[in-house]
Order: sequence, then C-alpha cells, then structure tokens
Amino acid sequence: MMIYKILRHPEWSQFQSDGQTHGAPVDRVDGFVHFSTALQLGETLRRHFSKEGDLVLLACRDADLGEALRWERSRGGDLFPHLYRALTMDDIAWSRDVARTPRGHETGPLE
Repeated sequence: MMIYKILRHPEWSQFQSDGQTHGAPVDRVDGFVHFSTALQLGETLRRHFSKEGDLVLLACRDADLGEALRWERSRGGDLFPHLYRALTMDDIAWSRDVARTPRGHETGPLE
C-alpha cells in the first residue's frame, strides 16, 4: 500500500540535499514522520496546508519502511502511519508537486 508525506518545497530541497529527513517541524516535535493514506490525504491537506502552495507529495510503499512504521490512532480514531526513523531518499517511490487550485489542492491520481 502507498502512504503519503507532504513537504513544503524548501523542506523537500533540504531532504534531497541531505539524503534523509526527520520531516517537517511538526514531525520533529512529535518524534516521528507523519504520513497519510490515500483516503486521509485530502483531510490532511485541508487541515494543515489549506493556505499553502508550493507543496510536494511523496509516496512510499508501507511494506518497504520496515518495523519503524507504526499504525497509530489519531484524528477521529483513524489509524495513521507514523515512521519512527529518518525518511531516506531510497524510501521514496515517487514525488510530484501538489497544485493549489480554487477548488483546493490537486494531488493527481493516487495508487
């Protein structure tokens, strides 16, 4: 199953430069990298990025992240994937820009 991480372009650029990341500031504070499933992604964008453009969507295969990936209850009791290690460039299956339109963020098709 694919899971998704949203980064701002400066965070993505730093990730590419470093080869790994502990995520956005909220991830570092919480101690894990927050991910969303395809079904959770729209609400994540609305709640946390509604006024932001310049975003990048990263896709990772959950099975490739190993034991450091935990599914934990969060918003509304849903299980969310949380990664308890640095995310590496090798973990990324694909990435693309997220378009901000008058209707909201457009991620393109999700797998």
